[in-house]
Amino acid sequence: MPIIEVKNLTKKFGDFTAVKDVSFSVEKGNIFAFLGPNGAGKSTTIKMLTTLLTPTSGELFIDGNDVQENPNEVRHSFGIVFQDPSLDDELTAYENMEIHAILYGVKKKIRIERIKQLLEFVDLWDRKKSLVKEFSGGMKRRLEIARGLLHHPKVLFLDEPTLGLDPQTRNHMWEYLRKLNETEGITVFFTTHYMEEAERIANHIAVIDHGSIVASGTLEELKTKTGTKSLEEAFLKLTGRDIREEEVSKTDVMRARHNAWTRK
Repeated sequence: MPIIEVKNLTKKFGDFTAVKDVSFSVEKGNIFAFLGPNGAGKSTTIKMLTTLLTPTSGELFIDGNDVQENPNEVRHSFGIVFQDPSLDDELTAYENMEIHAILYGVKKKIRIERIKQLLEFVDLWDRKKSLVKEFSGGMKRRLEIARGLLHHPKVLFLDEPTLGLDPQTRNHMWEYLRKLNETEGITVFFTTHYMEEAERIANHIAVIDHGSIVASGTLEELKTKTGTKSLEEAFLKLTGRDIREEEVSKTDVMRARHNAWTRK
């Protein structure tokens, strides 16, 4: 049984359809790349999977739980690293971790051991008492990954996790994530604009464009399907070479979020 299953998923913002009848599944333990141009529907799909947006129609399941019917159970089964920073800069690295652990109900003894283990894993244990506002962009991103893993999630969602980072930091981050996938068997679901990352890291790749899945498979399958020699060439052949702008306004997103919360 897939750990993530999406069936006929659609999301509309007023008259604009951001995601159109999308279906796909992710097997447990996979590193799954979800690619697409700006405005293609990547972030909207992740927000629905992580309970931040309510679908217009369709079904979503994570680890066998219906995302819409059992949102609390689903939230405990995944961790997430957002595209935009979400740490409290006025707290220390340890305090950011501790608050997250308390919110997820991690018992104190386990919490202390887990925080130490994860901060060591991302090479930040020696900076545990430092304020986050003193950290570089790469250090903050590593701390966000560690925080997202505190409650032993089965799936880790990463929305553009290496955006704005230098090549060395990006490379180290993917080394951490690959090691995590191998040692803990965690499923990684990520979006990125860096094609070489998906080419090097992902077991399976899905390409979304104009709200619909246009191709899905292994790297070799996508290259064969498009008659190309690299993922970047395959991606451009599938989605075109025109520059895209985000098609969903922030106002539309905020309105949709407000409506979702008022219905609860």
